[in-house]
Amino acid sequence: MKKMGRAHRAFFRICATDKRAPRDGRVLEELGTYDPSVPDTDARALFNKERVSHWLSVGAQPSEKVAILIKKYGPNGTHLEQQEKAIAKLKGPKVVPDAGPAAPSLKKLAEEAAAKAAAEAAAAKAAEEAAAAKAAEEAAAAEASAAAEAPAAEEAAAPAAEG
Repeated sequence: MKKMGRAHRAFFRICATDKRAPRDGRVLEELGTYDPSVPDTDARALFNKERVSHWLSVGAQPSEKVAILIKKYGPNGTHLEQQEKAIAKLKGPKVVPDAGPAAPSLKKLAEEAAAKAAAEAAAAKAAEEAAAAKAAEEAAAAEASAAAEAPAAEEAAAPAAEG
């Protein structure tokens, strides 16, 4: 296994190498990958099964960890069905729950508050105008009734003075 990746995020390439070569040295052929950070255990190792069987048939000796991975996920592996399901699950569409409406920005909140205040001011002004109009209407009605009563009072006073 050839170690790759970064700090705290290791990734391995499974390779056929000469026994005398260093771990990350020259490789004869890359046979697959192993990613220990994949959440689903059965989707961590991927092999080129034909090439793995070829190298095993010509006498290649896998390391302990690679031997376990080959036993599980190699050409005649014991976990192949689970691996197929896990890989399909990883490659399938991801369902992300809807977060709902986005939080409004401060600018938008300020604009909404200003609009609300303007609407309230307009409503108050309309109420004042309606009250003023109602008062004017009542005053006009009072004047009309007073004007109607004044000539009647004068007519009533006139016959009494004559008589």
